Amino acid sequence: MSSNSFPRRSARTQGFTLGAPRSFTVTGDGTRVLFLRSASGTDRSNCLWLLDTENGEERLLVDPAQLLPHDQVSPEEQARRERARERSTGITTYATDRDGRLAAFTLSSRLFVIDITSGATRELPARQPVADPRPDPSGRRIAYLSGGQLRLINVDGSEDRALAEPEDENISWGAAEFIAAEEMRRHRGYWWNPDGTAVLATRVDESPVQFWYLADPARPEVAPRAVRYPAAGTANAEVALAVLTVEGERIDVDWDRGAFPYLVAAHWSAHGQPLITVQSRDQRTQLVLAVDPQNGRTTELHRDTDPHWLEIKTGWPAWTPNGELVRIAAQDNAYRLFVGDRPWTPPELQVRAVLDVADDILLSASAEPTEIHLYRATADGVEQLTTTPGVHTGTRSGRTLVISASTPDREKTRTTVLRNGTEIAEISNHAETSGMQLNIQFLRLGERQLRSALLLPSHYRPGDGPLPVLVDPYGGPQAQRVLRRQQGHLTSQWFADQGFAVLVTDGRGMSGRGPEWDRAIAGDLAGPPLQDQVDALHAAAAEHPELDLNRVAIRGWSFGGYLAALAVLRRPDVFHAAIAGAAVVDWQLYDTHYTERYLGDPNTNPEVYQANSLLRDAPKLNRPLLIVHGTVDDNVVMAHSLRLSAALTAAARPHTMLPLPGVSHMPTDEVTSENLLLLQVDFLRKALGLQHDG
Repeated sequence: MSSNSFPRRSARTQGFTLGAPRSFTVTGDGTRVLFLRSASGTDRSNCLWLLDTENGEERLLVDPAQLLPHDQVSPEEQARRERARERSTGITTYATDRDGRLAAFTLSSRLFVIDITSGATRELPARQPVADPRPDPSGRRIAYLSGGQLRLINVDGSEDRALAEPEDENISWGAAEFIAAEEMRRHRGYWWNPDGTAVLATRVDESPVQFWYLADPARPEVAPRAVRYPAAGTANAEVALAVLTVEGERIDVDWDRGAFPYLVAAHWSAHGQPLITVQSRDQRTQLVLAVDPQNGRTTELHRDTDPHWLEIKTGWPAWTPNGELVRIAAQDNAYRLFVGDRPWTPPELQVRAVLDVADDILLSASAEPTEIHLYRATADGVEQLTTTPGVHTGTRSGRTLVISASTPDREKTRTTVLRNGTEIAEISNHAETSGMQLNIQFLRLGERQLRSALLLPSHYRPGDGPLPVLVDPYGGPQAQRVLRRQQGHLTSQWFADQGFAVLVTDGRGMSGRGPEWDRAIAGDLAGPPLQDQVDALHAAAAEHPELDLNRVAIRGWSFGGYLAALAVLRRPDVFHAAIAGAAVVDWQLYDTHYTERYLGDPNTNPEVYQANSLLRDAPKLNRPLLIVHGTVDDNVVMAHSLRLSAALTAAARPHTMLPLPGVSHMPTDEVTSENLLLLQVDFLRKALGLQHDG
């Protein structure tokens, strides 16, 4: 295959994302915007950049290659990147002080700081390996993690010391535990107070969590890794909080951790006491607590309950400048913004996240689930800031707002900087383009108005004849695929250009359509998601007779892999072949917070887990099935696919198993990523009896 082929270029560019600006920070006065960007669309190493909003000029602040030519990633950092789905190198995260005059970051687990004004970059003599460095708001000190400790070092490199040290190897300070990072979107474990004199920090004790032993079969000379994995129905890590002063005082935070073991979020601003959100193990009760930093006592400010579960939305709790509580709660079948006890958004709007809190509040929200827009909310109403159909994200400080827009009419994300609502600059995007012509239609299918995307070959014309169908979903909770933008549909278009009609559908449980839609999968991750794929397929074929329902395949990864295998096991009348990548096979092998949210406790509801497992359906297989799994996956461990293969073999059901040596949950290697696409097309053609194009 040509080096300019889509599979090769997609792998080389990480899905055409390299070179795009990301991770924006607007400094306190709004005169500068910091961001990360690699030098080109094939460069994986992120540099730190600055945009001067006074003149619109971009300036390179830090090129990692000039500091350390060879980036060495510690196992701890690799695990953090896996949780964050981070595939880049160089500077992957950074943090600043309140005014944006100082930034801290790591390279090869070493600590660096940069004076933004002068551009001077220095390495500080911190204990290694260094992780998650964060300057205090005043810019005098840097807190960081190392070897389970939460440590502090002055900006001039003096007085490197431990703020908190673990009593044994099972305990760590200041880091997000696996469940928080993987399922709660909480990727940090400590928060500075507004004046830089104290830190609110987690103490994580993993000793209750069972060990799993993960080995790479391709490397028998390497000992298995012992990892703590909180599988459904087993013990979680125990998470506590303490206020740690820079003088060395520790004040433990007191709440009923037995009843509310999950720490969902924390917030510490100048507008009130520290806030934390805690959740019960069954996720049906959630409290917002105010913390007294002087004695650690907590006061309940708000309580939410739900008969099924409470969704976690980012950006809250928070205080407004006048001391009112900001939160997102379900009411009138909508996720609504509340300030105090008053809803600030209407039921027609589904709030996704709080992005910034000032006298007004910057929101991410949807009136139509396939679009995500920015809104400005006040007590008097809501103003929509973005109107072009697409997906918009934003960050701001003061009068300066950065908006990134991904739209159907352009492949590259466009990032603009506005002051007082007027565009003053555009940040360059160095990502490559695929060169493909998307032939995509966004549809609403069936009685449930299922949001779907139908992609036909770019050269296809009405009357060209029937097309075999490839159903290409994720299909599980939260992770939307059908969004009005080009990014995210390129691989589906490539499959279409191999001679398929590709159908992508977001079914029940998917974000953007409100609490009732989310909870339609309670206790049943198999039935509604699969039925929605079937209904969307039939409704699409009724509108588009070019879809050949006698030749239908399905492919998916992670939950999508589960759904693909489920489809050929339970609905072989509809689906004639499947590719199941990194599939969850037995939900008792998946983590606590995600799985128990939807299926409950396997210790009290074992029949629910059995009903949602693929293993009991293995004897039913009579369609071609390709099972793909990375050998070192620490999220959906390879035991899932191995157990499915064993059950199929025990039932004498033929299938194909493709292990990916050295690959974790998502392939990152260029050669593996490219060839995996080619192997999938080859399998689909053979399974559906299609003529190979040569």
